[in-house]
Amino acid sequence: MARNKNKQKNQKHGASQSMPMAASVTEEETTHNDNNKKTVEEERESFTCAMRLVNASVLPLALKTVVDLGVLDVLSMADPDVGLTAAEISERVPTRNPEAPGMLERILRLLMNEGVVYCSSQLFDEAPMKYRLGRVGKCFVRDENGVSLAPLMALAHDKVYLETWSHLKDAILEGGTPFNRAHGTHLFEYSARDARFSQVYNTAMSNHTTLVFKKMLESYRGFENLKQVVDVGGGIGVALSLITFKYPFINAINFDLPHVIQHAPPFPGVKHVEGDMFKSVPKGDAIILKWILRDWDDEHCLKLLKNCYMSVPVDGKIIVVEQILPTFAEITAVSKDKSQLDMVSLTQTPGGKERMQGDLFNLAFSAGFKGVSLVSYVYHYWVMEFLK
Repeated sequence: MARNKNKQKNQKHGASQSMPMAASVTEEETTHNDNNKKTVEEERESFTCAMRLVNASVLPLALKTVVDLGVLDVLSMADPDVGLTAAEISERVPTRNPEAPGMLERILRLLMNEGVVYCSSQLFDEAPMKYRLGRVGKCFVRDENGVSLAPLMALAHDKVYLETWSHLKDAILEGGTPFNRAHGTHLFEYSARDARFSQVYNTAMSNHTTLVFKKMLESYRGFENLKQVVDVGGGIGVALSLITFKYPFINAINFDLPHVIQHAPPFPGVKHVEGDMFKSVPKGDAIILKWILRDWDDEHCLKLLKNCYMSVPVDGKIIVVEQILPTFAEITAVSKDKSQLDMVSLTQTPGGKERMQGDLFNLAFSAGFKGVSLVSYVYHYWVMEFLK
């Protein structure tokens, strides 16, 4: 009996001796484990970002689909406190497809991630999910002036623009501009012979110009003492229509190519004049260049600016509305947008590009202007004055 007790005692003692001791983790091992964990997280994040790039075309094409269907317009007219289900939305768009609600549901889930729409719950299995128009989505719904960013998106995804992208690689390898390689001529000559595309382009530009100038006129005071203003490359004249509405004492000249001017509607105080800005421009106290310099190489920009210099008085100015690229590397939503627009200039325009501040200043001084002033910041466009 005693022997059994001793055996049990020894077994307990042996068991206690055989139990593994807590291993002490060195600082080096901790650092190694942390580094491994960080590496795994970085690899996962990199792979996720890479997959987003692989499928980057999905988002704009899905957005264009709901815009074309009028889904965002439907949501804009719904009660913002209640929203609509995908089934209710499908009842308000011209579809006979019984699968439409499910298809719309999947698209709306994607757009929810970008703030285009908001949803009523974070749980997708809570049926039915209701959707409301998001802040980003409002940009694609016509405002009180009847304009939005939807026509600009239609231009960006028009077959004429999309075909150009397939020529970018060959343009880099062999020279030339992608648009010319795709269509045999540059953007503005092509627009003159393709009436459908010209309408798409002019609608996009007039909508964008209305949005920018309406906002610009809230803060920019540079028109207050002017008598005559010329908008070079002014499209169908919407910028000048906004200016003369606020400043009815201004006489305005809208100057553009013949195939553009022929579609320009009448506006009070605005005279439409056709011509070639690289030959001469009408005279005025001030000349507007909105999104014009970005369309051309330095040589053409310099020729245009010299023509503008000759057409304003000694105290005249050129009002330039352009983006300015950052001079240092940054990763922000604005810098991404600017870089994307620079790619549009690279592929679609005859040598155009977005420029840094120094590049724009050099063009101004090379054309003879004595000063440059950054006057106002609208969305992410600078309103600059080139002073004679």
